[in-house]
Amino acid sequence: MAYRAGGYRVAVIGATGNVGREMLSTLAERKFPVSEVIALASSRSAGREVSFGEDQVLKVRDLETFDFTGVDIALSSPGAKVSATHSPRAAAAGCVVIDNTSHFRMDRDVPLVVPEVNPQAIAGYTKRHIIANPNCSTIQMVVALKPLHDAFGIKRVVVSTYQSVSGAGKDGMDELFNQTKGIYVNQPPADFQQKFTKQIAFNVIPHIDIFMDDGATKEEWKMAAETCKILDPAIKVHANCARVPVFVGHAEYVNIETEKPMSEEAARRALKGGEGVIIVDHRANEGYVTPAECSGEDAVYVSRIRKDTTVENGLSFWCVSDNLRKGAALNAVQIAEVLARDYLK
Repeated sequence: MAYRAGGYRVAVIGATGNVGREMLSTLAERKFPVSEVIALASSRSAGREVSFGEDQVLKVRDLETFDFTGVDIALSSPGAKVSATHSPRAAAAGCVVIDNTSHFRMDRDVPLVVPEVNPQAIAGYTKRHIIANPNCSTIQMVVALKPLHDAFGIKRVVVSTYQSVSGAGKDGMDELFNQTKGIYVNQPPADFQQKFTKQIAFNVIPHIDIFMDDGATKEEWKMAAETCKILDPAIKVHANCARVPVFVGHAEYVNIETEKPMSEEAARRALKGGEGVIIVDHRANEGYVTPAECSGEDAVYVSRIRKDTTVENGLSFWCVSDNLRKGAALNAVQIAEVLARDYLK
């Protein structure tokens, strides 16, 4: 199918935030067919200017008073509480909302979509006119898991994440910058500690989101629950999530156990055939990809592929991805591309 002649009216909700700006940039880079782009944010940001492409400047409009009538698609990343109010309001006006917050992800009537993994789920948008974008750490993992699951049937996943501060928004990035700078001039890190529970500069914090009754954090629960909804409800996932002093780019060590036997060579072949996956894996210095190298890139990079001999059919690998792009903005725009091409007339 083809895009609609004349393009689409697209709103970006939360346009002044890290992800909102990345959404605007990604729409322009991928030449999404727009007739109009509308930048929306809170009343505090109304009147500010944001860039769209190389030569367009958009004036931010007030989300609270904006009428979504006639808007085709909204890419929404304003925070869960704001989205809980305004995404249904936009949907009621006939707009299809692609929501990047956590609020709608586990709603049974809202598709949770990674286009390389379950694009067919987009068809379910008609129930609520809302499509959910998964958690950033889940997105990159399921992109890498999909070809392995198709080939060998994944039974169990144990993942340890090393998540950058940009996952906590601009405030998280500012806190890392200010603490790091302060340490070099003998200023206590606590002077700049507001976003994170402990010092983030030169440190690792094994705590993302709130603690739950079973001792897991909500971030760890999200990875398990979302993987089951997106990929296969039979897969068992145990996640360990940590925040690290990196500005952009999430890293994950992933260990899987499969139903079918697999050699390392067969696993590599499966991964090479995976959509959105690039393997960079040489058993030598610099033969792997790190978060610093994936910043600004679209792919999920897989390295350090090796057998786990402690279980019958085990494999471990390292994967990294830009959490602001594939983990948020790019995934949302890719959903919009499928939605516009295959469903919106």
